[in-house]
Amino acid sequence: MFGLAINWVDILTLVLYAASSFWLSKYFEKYKIEGWWAWIPGARTYWLARCADRESDGKAALVLDILYAPFYLFGSTFNVSEDVKAVIALIALFLGIGRMIYKARITIDLCGDLKVNKAWGWLWVFAEVIPCYVWSHNEKYWPKTAVQRYNGDDPLLSKEVKQGIADNMDDTNQGLSVRIEDRTVRNFLDKRYLLREIFMNIEPGHMVLLLGGSGAGKTTFINAVTGYEKANAQILLGGMNVYDEYDKMKYSIGFVPQLDLIRSNDTVYRTLMDAALLRLPADTRISELLSRVESVLEQFGLASVKSSLVEKLSGGQRKRLSIAMEYISDPFLFVLDEPDSGLDGVIARDLMRRLRSITDQGKIVIVITHTPDRVADLFDDVIVLTKDSRRTGRLAYYGSIDEAKEFFGTDTMEGILRKINQKDEGGEGLSDEFVKKYAERQVVSE
Repeated sequence: MFGLAINWVDILTLVLYAASSFWLSKYFEKYKIEGWWAWIPGARTYWLARCADRESDGKAALVLDILYAPFYLFGSTFNVSEDVKAVIALIALFLGIGRMIYKARITIDLCGDLKVNKAWGWLWVFAEVIPCYVWSHNEKYWPKTAVQRYNGDDPLLSKEVKQGIADNMDDTNQGLSVRIEDRTVRNFLDKRYLLREIFMNIEPGHMVLLLGGSGAGKTTFINAVTGYEKANAQILLGGMNVYDEYDKMKYSIGFVPQLDLIRSNDTVYRTLMDAALLRLPADTRISELLSRVESVLEQFGLASVKSSLVEKLSGGQRKRLSIAMEYISDPFLFVLDEPDSGLDGVIARDLMRRLRSITDQGKIVIVITHTPDRVADLFDDVIVLTKDSRRTGRLAYYGSIDEAKEFFGTDTMEGILRKINQKDEGGEGLSDEFVKKYAERQVVSE
């Protein structure tokens, strides 16, 4: 059993820890970090690493700090045998060396960022109470910018602009109404925004291109709109709330992923029949089910190969079958992720024409494609998503194809991507400017 016998060494250790925590909390506030993090073993080192832009080191140091904390605070109070003490001392030694290495990397790098003598970094490792006190009082050591926190603050849009956009939404729209306030996930000790402030109304009979670079939030947006992963949002489809009435609405939504999961040793007809049994309501009459399968076979040009094995289909036929499987439930909203992937220009355009014919029946079709310019003329509108300077998915534009070209000052969809992509991705890095420009336009135009 462990026994506790507090002595003056432990008291001094606790006093120094409390003092350094107090002054470190004041320093954290300069970075717009909540001061109470400084009092928590491990977390204090992680946030110090965030100040130095060394988050990966901070995560490793946090784990080591948590493991080392009992030895640091109460190591001398363990009343155990000499053999056990030796083992404890060895463990503490390895943990202590590890945390010192990571802490040195973090604090020395922080000194470099602040352009101060790196000796302060070593002093922080061995006697942190001193630099904590000095740095919290001396403006020379204060940061030039705050830590990039996902704490709800929005550097791009004012509350007035956001409210104006929300107020101008058409609540009578019988198509797709999207009001995404935000979509967040936990990111270690912080919260990260994946999407924020995406508002739009899409009318029935519109075929919409979803455009955005890598990491712009296209998949997250689709998941939020279809109800697969809920956001802090209101999604209305035909006037019905997708989130509140998902069990009813799921038959009105179809989603075709980029990669299909079709069994190759089934016939086309059997594959589509199985899809119908899964996706149509359980009370669907057999005559209606058979009629629906035949209708979809004709619509997607698969009637002539309905007895063929899937493995014998061409690339274009297999892609059409993959789409037909989702369309079997006759969805009002149909979303497709790169349906033309791997297809040549002629076949890809034929596929998009079939989607256009679906749209003309009063449906809403949203398509992601990496070759938008070869089929852009078939679309009514384009949604442009982009990463802002905080790597959050934002709405840079929603409207007609022709107006989008004018808005971004380019003749092509690829040109739009070049405008909004970050500079390290070969773009012009203008995402923030277009997010603000479009948001202000939404308020003024209404």
